[in-house]
Formats: sequence, structure tokens, C-alpha cells
Amino acid sequence: MRIQRAIILAAGKGERLRPLTLETPKPLIKVNGVRMIESVITALRRNGISEIYVVVGYLKEQFSFLPQKYPGLELIENPWYKEANNISSLYAARAHIEDCFIMDGDQIIHDPDVLCPEFTRSGYHVTWSEQETKEWLLEVEDGIVSSCSRTGGAKGYQLYSVSRWSAEDGKKLAAHAAEAFESGNRDIYWDDLPLFVYPEAYRLGIYQMNKDAVQEIDSLEELIAADSSYGGVL
Repeated sequence: MRIQRAIILAAGKGERLRPLTLETPKPLIKVNGVRMIESVITALRRNGISEIYVVVGYLKEQFSFLPQKYPGLELIENPWYKEANNISSLYAARAHIEDCFIMDGDQIIHDPDVLCPEFTRSGYHVTWSEQETKEWLLEVEDGIVSSCSRTGGAKGYQLYSVSRWSAEDGKKLAAHAAEAFESGNRDIYWDDLPLFVYPEAYRLGIYQMNKDAVQEIDSLEELIAADSSYGGVL
């Protein structure tokens, strides 16, 4: 199988990076001179993926330059971003979940090779965590995800916001997103659908990568560690 397109979720308020995100959406914050979302887009395009859907909400007008700069990119508005969790962004983009990446726009792709388009099954990009972590942690048996801990742990596979979805699984995921969202279950993360709400419907794999391939910025402290020019923010 081969990835044909990508969905980038970029509708959130990025409250953990305030005050910077009071005027700038988190995915558009520059780290060492490069907007986080543009590191994602550039890495996708280097792998031949130009059909890209960016789901926007908070300060959506600031993303308007992207379709002009990157042909093949389309913005999708999430009108529910203020009142719902990120399942609302997946719901807004559900028509495109086939042979695709689903990714967050507020991360940095340091190694474009992790987005190689060939894949064998739907699943998440991970790194092995030997030490204790508070991030979501997957347990894997015979190459298949068997469980997920929301509270982290040790000696497991740390989940990253990069996942791959086949056409078959993508259709199921779109249907599950519609079922949950339209029934009023709007406070969940979209990842809850395959990992907790409908786990029996999927046989997810993992794509192990080096820890320095993808960087997630979840706090001002992590931003400053990545780019010292923000040192005066705290």
C-alpha cells in the first residue's frame, strides 16, 4: 500500500503555549525560523505527497497563505473547535481518510524519511520508551497493538501524532468518527476511536522511529529548549 494524501490537524487553541498563541496559532509558531506546520508539509512533499488537507479553526485566517504556497493543499474549516475536542477535526475531514497520514500540525519533522509513503498496515509512529513517561504508551503483541495506556508507564512504545490509515481502515475510522460525533460524543480525542472505543474493529501496527525524527512541542519550556530565542517569554 502507498500513502496518497495527508490530513493535518491544526484547529486547536494551543493554550499550553500562551501567551504566544494568543495572536498566533500554535502550528504557525516558528522554531529556529521555520513554522512547525511547514516542517510537516515540506516533509510530506519530499515524499511525493502533495494532496494535503489542513483542518483549521482557531485564527483560521492566518493559514490562508498555505494553499497558494503549496499547490495541492486545501484548507478545511472545523466550526466546532471551540466546543469539542479534536474528534471534531477528524469529523470535518472524514471524506479524505483513505490511504492517508493523519498528523498534528504543531510538531516538527526533522527526518522526512519517517514519512516514506509505502506501508503494510494502518498504525502509529512510535519510539521505544525504556524509562517512565507520561505520554500515551502502546503495548504490542506479534506486531499488533494490544492495548494503550493514557497515563504512560515504562518499557512500551510511545505514541506520536503521526499515523497511517489504509483505505479499508480509513472508511471505518470515518464512519466511527461520524457515529461518535453525531451522537454527541464530542469530548474525546480522535485517537480514542481506534484505541479505546472500537479497538476490536482494527488491527493496528507500529512504525518505530528514532527519538530525534519527530519533535513534539507541548510546553513553553520545550519550545525554549528547542529555540532559545523564546527565552524571554517565561
